Amino acid sequence: MSLSVDVFLREPDGQRRIPDVPEGRDDSAGSESWRRTVWGSEPVRALGARFLPVPADGDSEIIEAEEVAEFLREVALLREHLDAIAENTQRPRGRAEHRAGLVRRLRNLEVAACRPG
Repeated sequence: MSLSVDVFLREPDGQRRIPDVPEGRDDSAGSESWRRTVWGSEPVRALGARFLPVPADGDSEIIEAEEVAEFLREVALLREHLDAIAENTQRPRGRAEHRAGLVRRLRNLEVAACRPG
């Protein structure tokens, strides 16, 4: 199982609708283990991350429209500390591959956060 990032639209009745991921886009936020070993890790929490550690403690995180700018700042903060996160989080394959995975997943999060429904 893997973690994915989905965009949702709020319908007039308050229900959420999740549109399909556009063709050619990747919605991966990492493998299931990343919930704890990367996004919920001490190095990420120590940076003050608020949104990404939540799935480690529960099932999911819903980021409302008014929180998107703050979420994007958090993603940018993690990008600034990418090497330290890659070095200090579990990686089954090696640092370079783990770092590349982090770059890809952070980009997926940014793209989803900026995508209109």
